[in-house]
Amino acid sequence: MQRIVESLAAPTKARAVPHPDGIFDPVARGLDVIGDRWTLVLVRHLLDAPRGFQELRKRTGIAPRVLSSRLRGLVSAGFVATVAEGSRSVYTLTEQGRSLKPIITSIARWWIRHGLADLEVDAERFTETSAQSVMDALPFMVREERARGVDITFEVRLSGTGGGVWTVRIANGECAIRNGFAERADVRYTAEARDWCGLALNLADARDLYKRGLITKEGGREAMDHYFHQVPRIPPGEGASAKAGGPSKSKNTQRSKT
Repeated sequence: MQRIVESLAAPTKARAVPHPDGIFDPVARGLDVIGDRWTLVLVRHLLDAPRGFQELRKRTGIAPRVLSSRLRGLVSAGFVATVAEGSRSVYTLTEQGRSLKPIITSIARWWIRHGLADLEVDAERFTETSAQSVMDALPFMVREERARGVDITFEVRLSGTGGGVWTVRIANGECAIRNGFAERADVRYTAEARDWCGLALNLADARDLYKRGLITKEGGREAMDHYFHQVPRIPPGEGASAKAGGPSKSKNTQRSKT
């Protein structure tokens, strides 16, 4: 210990700038472990339930070789384990993997609340968005100040490619999503998955979709968008395509409550 203290106290003559690995920096050293591009993304998709290789591919879009490599690394590091589920093996989080949940939640909520607007992210770039990906994102998008003290259940029925049925429950500031019909829904939405995704990304006008019968709502007057942060709408001429020199496709229409 004395030798270590003397080494720390001694001036370094050979190197004016220290080597990063030799510095006690919790942020840097933490990112040494979990800073790989896909580590937190994969852990995020395993937080809700164990998942198989192909399901993780569909949820993340990661190339097979990269996904295989990253999963091996996560297993080796102790964040993920493989377990048998019937006749197949699936990936599940260990306690160490679950300890990353607050980090993942903080990153997601920062991007929703600050990154989207501050960085002027154009939602038109998200061409591969599915209804499932929208549902998976809702817990990160909830407005705690509006959801606090509330207990309400929405049922979302979507048809077409990527469709399905989801139960969205908001209870005392938290949002929980599960696949399947609600035992008791306060409000029920019905739409095509494509229209729902367009509305969720603020690329479609709610009034127009309702007027054309593309989205229907049954039950109470409560609306989902009251409880969730919205994707900002970039005015025409300021979108990604405009910045690249082309015409912007953003619509300058006011979104109503859904």
